[in-house]
Formats: sequence, C-alpha cells, structure tokens
Amino acid sequence: MGNETPDFDGQTPSSSTGLNSGGGMDNPTFIADEPHPDYVVGEEFTPTGKGAESQTPFGGAPVTPSEPPPDYDDTFTSDRDSPVKSSYLSNQNLGPGQISYQDGKEEPHRTMWGAREPEDPSEAGAEDGRDTWDNPIEFLLSCISMSVGLGNVWRFPFVAYSNGGGAFLIPYLVVLLLIGRPIYYLEMCMGQFSRYGQVKVWAMAPLFKGIGYGAMVGTICVVSYYCSIMAQTIFYLASSFQNDLPWSVCNKNWGGVLCMNDGTLNSTANVNNRSIADLFYTMEAFPVKNSIDDGLGSPEWRLSLCLLFAWILIFLSLWKGVKSSGKVAYFTAIFPYVVMLILLIRGVTLKGAGKGILYFIEPQWEKLYDPKVWYEAVSQCFFSLSTGFGPIIMFSSYNPFKHNVYRDALIISFMDTFTSLLAGCTIFAVLGYLSEDLGVPIEKVTTPGGGLAFVTYPEALSSFPVPQLFAVLFFLMLFTLGIGSATSLAGGVITIICDQFPKFLRWQVTLIVCIVGFFSGLMYLTPGGNFMVDLVNEFGANFVIYVIAMLEVGAVSWVYGLSNFCNDIEFMLNRKVGWYWRVCWGFIIPVGLFAILVYYMVTRETFKSGGVEYPNIGIICGWLLSAFAILLVPAFGLHSVLTRKAGTFSEKFMESLKPSKHWGPQNPRLRKEWLDFKSPR
Repeated sequence: MGNETPDFDGQTPSSSTGLNSGGGMDNPTFIADEPHPDYVVGEEFTPTGKGAESQTPFGGAPVTPSEPPPDYDDTFTSDRDSPVKSSYLSNQNLGPGQISYQDGKEEPHRTMWGAREPEDPSEAGAEDGRDTWDNPIEFLLSCISMSVGLGNVWRFPFVAYSNGGGAFLIPYLVVLLLIGRPIYYLEMCMGQFSRYGQVKVWAMAPLFKGIGYGAMVGTICVVSYYCSIMAQTIFYLASSFQNDLPWSVCNKNWGGVLCMNDGTLNSTANVNNRSIADLFYTMEAFPVKNSIDDGLGSPEWRLSLCLLFAWILIFLSLWKGVKSSGKVAYFTAIFPYVVMLILLIRGVTLKGAGKGILYFIEPQWEKLYDPKVWYEAVSQCFFSLSTGFGPIIMFSSYNPFKHNVYRDALIISFMDTFTSLLAGCTIFAVLGYLSEDLGVPIEKVTTPGGGLAFVTYPEALSSFPVPQLFAVLFFLMLFTLGIGSATSLAGGVITIICDQFPKFLRWQVTLIVCIVGFFSGLMYLTPGGNFMVDLVNEFGANFVIYVIAMLEVGAVSWVYGLSNFCNDIEFMLNRKVGWYWRVCWGFIIPVGLFAILVYYMVTRETFKSGGVEYPNIGIICGWLLSAFAILLVPAFGLHSVLTRKAGTFSEKFMESLKPSKHWGPQNPRLRKEWLDFKSPR
C-alpha cells in the first residue's frame, strides 16, 4: 500500500479492522464493512488519481447503506492526498445495497469510510464532539474573569497586609515572573494541544493522572468557601440599599449596651474601642465565636439564603457549558475594572491616601530572607492566576488547535498583575485614610481576613458622599469577581466528571455539583465558620495546590520531556519556545518550589486563625485533607501501572511513563502532520 493513513491511535489500518485498498492505486481509498469511529461514510465514489482508469469494483457481501450525519461534507479526503467524491443512493436509480461503477457493472454495495476534515485544519476542534468557544474573545474574557477575581481584590490586599505591605510585593512580583506566568502558559498549551480536561490530559504520562484528581480536591475546597464569601457579599449588597448604611449606625438590636439611643457607640461600654462596622460584622452580619472547642454552631439563615442564590447563579452560568459561561464573561471580566477605577479615583483623593499607598509599595528588604513570605507569595500567585487548579487546562481545551495561546497567556498574566496592583493601591489608600482618621499605625488599622473587605472598607465607604452608591458598586464588584472565579473553578470539577462519564448529561452533573457545593458551604456560615475558612484554605487549598503544581511541572518537564513538550508547542503554534520558558519549566519551578516548601515546613510555626490556636482535632483533620488530596497521585498512578498491557510490573511501570495512544491532536490530519513533525528529519 502507498501512503498509509494512521487512525486516531496512531496505528495504520489493517485488514483485521475491515480496511483494504483498491488494487493499482498509488493513493488508495480505504474500504470498510464496519464503520471506524474516526471516519465518515460515503456510498458511491469516483476513483481519482493515477491508475483510476484501471480500478475494478470490489466484491463482498451486500450491506445496507447508512445515512451519513447531516453535518458531514460530501467531499472529503481518504488518504489526505487524493480527493474522493461521495454521493448518496437517494440521488441514484439504484436498489438498496447496489452501486454503479464507471464500466456500468453492478456489484454488491460496499461502504467506504474516509476521514472528514475541516476546510481549515487550524480551526480543528468541534469535530471531536467537544464544546468550542463561539469566538476567541469569550475565551480571553473567561480567562480574565477566572484569574482576575476575589484572589486579587479580596485575598491579595489582606495577604500583602499580613506580610508587611511592600515586604510582600517584591517576592510576589518575582514569583509571578518566574513561576506564575510560565505555569499559566504551560497549562494553556497542555489543554489546547490535547483538547482534554485536567485529568485526561495526563495521557501524556498516565502515571501522573492523579495530579488532575488532586487538583480537583483543592478546587472543591476553594470553591466551597469562595461561595460563602460571595454569600456575605450578597448580604452586604442588599444592606447597601437602606437609607442609612447599617454599619454606620449602632443599633441596640444587635449592639446591645455598646450602642446609644442616638445610634452612636457607648464609649464607656466599648472598652476594646471597636468600630460600628466591626460590631455589625461580628454581631449582626456574621456572628463569630472566639473558639471552636465546643463546635461550629448553626448556619446563619440569611447568609444561607444568600449562599443558595449564589449557587443558583453559578448553575445558570454553567449548565450549557462554555456556550453559557462565555457569555457571562463579557460582564464579569469588564465591570469590575470600571468600579475599581472609580474607587481608586475616590481613594487617592482621601486624606492620608499617599501614606497607605507608600506602605504598600515601599519594600522591606529584610523580609526577603523570610521563607514564609515566599511561600505566601507562591500561594497567592496560584490563587490569583488559578494555576494548578485545572480551569486553565479546561478552558484552553475548548480552543481551536492553532489558537494563539501565547498571546493570551501574556495578556492574562499582565492583567492579573495589573489588577492586583490596582486593587492594592485602592485598598491601601483607604487604609491610609483610616490610619490618619483614627490616629493609629496602618498595620493596626484592621485585622487580616474578612475584616478588610467587610469591616475596614465599609467603614470608609460610610464617610464617602452618597455612601449607598459607593457601597453598592463595591459589593457588586466583589460579587461579580466571585461569580467569575467560582464558575471557572466549579466548571473545572464538572469537566472532570463529564470527561470521565460522557454518558452523563452536563446539566445534570452541573446540578449535582451545585447542590453538593451549597450544602458543603453551610459550615462556613456558622459562628465558627471563619476558623473553617482558614483551615480549609491552608490545608485544602494552599498546601495541596502548591504540591500539585510542583508535581505537574516536574512531570511535564522531566517525564514527558521538556524537548517533547516544546516540540508540541512549536507544531501547534508554529513558534519556537524560548529559553525563558525552558529554564523556568525545566529547573526554576520544580526545584524552586521544592526548596521553598522544604524550608517552609522545617521553619513552620503552629497554625493559628486570628491568633487563636486550633484544637488538635482541627489540625489533624487539616492534615488528613492534605494527605487525601496528595495521596490521590500515587493511588491513581498505581492504577495506571496495573492497567497497562505490558507483561511484568516493571514493564507496566515504564509503559505508564510514556504517552498513551490518546495523546496528541484529535483531528486525523493534524495528527498525521504531528507524527511526521516528530519523526527524525
């Protein structure tokens, strides 16, 4: 046979699969009695190419022709060189099971199968049945909406505040440049090249498919408490429409003896000098406990309804897949910037704003020697960009094969950094104002955590002109950011389930995930919920995703092979991979992350929440959560080894380190070109 065409698995069709070729053809057409999943049907063919005049009919038992799918072209290429024209019996005066040839003889009908390809193979994607973005803008905006979220506006300022402001900024920017951006680009390329989610993408090295499941656990942990923060945001947003902002007036119904009849604080009873906004948050909006030794308590019913509303919106955003989430991204990616610019303009005009911004950007060089600051910088980088969690792989898997993700990775990583700095300047400008107004140092204005978004900033908003307007804008922005991030994280979990169980309808999987997410999120809305947020964030998100990201880059660079991966990118994007990416992927990220992790674990202090130590059972549960997520990697690795087809265990192990037959472009033509590209020249 001449130029044989490999099928999906990279193997050449043989007679054992019912495929054969016409005699005398230099560029043969494959003939099949049974359909092959990667080929489409035609029922009459016109031989073309060299030797066409000598082609003879094929014999064999008659078969009843099947009607091809309506979206298939009637012209396709059987061997990617020789075009074949197909037509259907409905257009011929022939009986069932018969076909007429050039010499007029009637022979028993044989069904021909040939690979259908898009006119532009660079746009290959939809033919494998996987969803595809309606346009590239939706992909870009969805990634921005995912990466630019609460991690930038809510988490980044309080992490920076907890680690000394400018002392944190330099490690954070260094980590973004050497770790965050390279991992973002790597995950984009993994998803687009394979068109798989974060589990099936490990067809590149099946031993490590547990990385995808471990990341899923971290994602579930984050999205569960993410939505509890959104619930608090909804509560504050609804409260912002009152004539008097409730956190600006001390109400005896919830403040008791700490409040006067005229709505001011009782300075005699307020021995701890707490603000009205602080009292409103801890006594009315989100009652908190000083310890969880006696349990968490019961969920706050109003916040529970807000949580339900948040999950309903997430379901409506995801139930149709990227077709619905892509449309939502137009709003969730753009609106927050409008609000942040408004708040920044207002913030920098406040008295003391310059003092706060200077605290944010002024470096403290001695902090560079503290491994805790670097560990926090890496964790914040992962949380902000969403690297290591899986949604980046998921989103890019819906792209056409030749889409320019290099450009998108640079745009998104820049926007993420820009947004963090913009949000930092906005928040610290307000902190500087409060420091000036209260006469206390900036580092003592507030406590890290939820207090920054739900105590300090609302307190500042109450002194703005038309405070209701600014409050509505601020909390609507927070909620919008939360929706953008939560839909991406939840979508990653849904994609894993749908990829593993393709018979399940997507809307059903989405509904189940949202229901489970709602009930799991109720524990964060209890009086001890803040303790659970910190515990799950530390052990279920920070630590797990840190280890998973380290293993992910190491597996790609050192097991699949850095050269192989760079060649795949070069084939896909038609651009060579520069030394910056190679050095970061091959050395800086895996080695650097491992070194920071070891140093941090050796010098680690007892974990606390707001200065309060956890009961032993809490710390034990935290480590069990981390162990469960990370042990999924060797567990599924062992499963991959045992399910290999090789003989001995060592042979199975070595086979599990090599790409499976499913790794590579899904489109048959692109796959053949990729295999040719990889072959020695």
